[in-house]
Amino acid sequence: MLQSLAGSSCVRLVEQHRSAWCFALLVLGYLLYLVFGAVVFSSVELPYEDLLRQELGKLKQRFLEEHACLSEQQLEQFLMRVLEASNYGVSVLSNASGNWNWDFTSSLFFASTVLSTTGYGHTVPLSDGGKAFCIIYSVIGIPFTLLFLTAVVQRIIVYVTRRPVLYFHIRWGFSKQIVAIIHAMVLGFITVSCFFLIPAAIFSVLEDDWNFLESFYFCFISLSTIGLGDYVPGEGYNQKFRELYKIGITCYLLLGLIAMLVVLETFCELHELKKFRKLFYVKKDKEEDQVNIMEHDQLSFSSISDQAASMKDDQKANEPFVTSQSPTSNDSSLNN
Repeated sequence: MLQSLAGSSCVRLVEQHRSAWCFALLVLGYLLYLVFGAVVFSSVELPYEDLLRQELGKLKQRFLEEHACLSEQQLEQFLMRVLEASNYGVSVLSNASGNWNWDFTSSLFFASTVLSTTGYGHTVPLSDGGKAFCIIYSVIGIPFTLLFLTAVVQRIIVYVTRRPVLYFHIRWGFSKQIVAIIHAMVLGFITVSCFFLIPAAIFSVLEDDWNFLESFYFCFISLSTIGLGDYVPGEGYNQKFRELYKIGITCYLLLGLIAMLVVLETFCELHELKKFRKLFYVKKDKEEDQVNIMEHDQLSFSSISDQAASMKDDQKANEPFVTSQSPTSNDSSLNN
């Protein structure tokens, strides 16, 4: 008897705080996923870093042996200056001296990466004025970009997602949930093909040092706004039509970001994902729900009354052989 009562009370307690338990599991799962990623990256990349450090150490030692007139301190100072300039996008190599990082097309590409929060980091402002302007430009531009992308996606998704799903649901009588799932899968496949696979093949041809995997890696890192900056197109010293190429990449990033947001919004509207997300949300209080219902009812009643009044006015205006009389004429007729 006591065991059954204890079991029922535990079940009741879990049901009452179901959202909190789900949220706790979500936090725990996210932390475990972070640890899992750290373990995998460390185990995969640490041996390569060790080999690279050993190779650089051997090259440095060989260089010092071949140039006895140069001290190790002088070499360290020179390398520090070269690395500092490289962090600002300026290379000491002779084959890269012809590429300017702050011409108009490169600046346009930099502005697009700042506003989209991609931020490759291969080019950064050098002057204090440029850094100050970048802060002000980003504070205004990033919310402006979010507003712009939200408005564009909201209009696109009506014609790309909602109307096709309703068409197949109403016209052919298919289940709306099944149609939405199939539509989301097809839209995701088209987006991956048009903005990942095909551009990756194009980048692998246009960029001399990129293979298909590296090109696909750049597309994913860019359109997911991660922007690591280890691969940036159009930076080769022998790049043909560099200005036009940079403008094309800027357009690709903007259109690809819009396409990614459309796909994400399409998947978020699926009924199954909505139910899954609600598991982790805080439930509204009954008082808030009643207030929302009352406000909704008031808005609905006012809108219905306004629509009815406007319909009456339209009917009076469209009725034939009816002339409107002013109040002054009615008063004069009554006096007569």
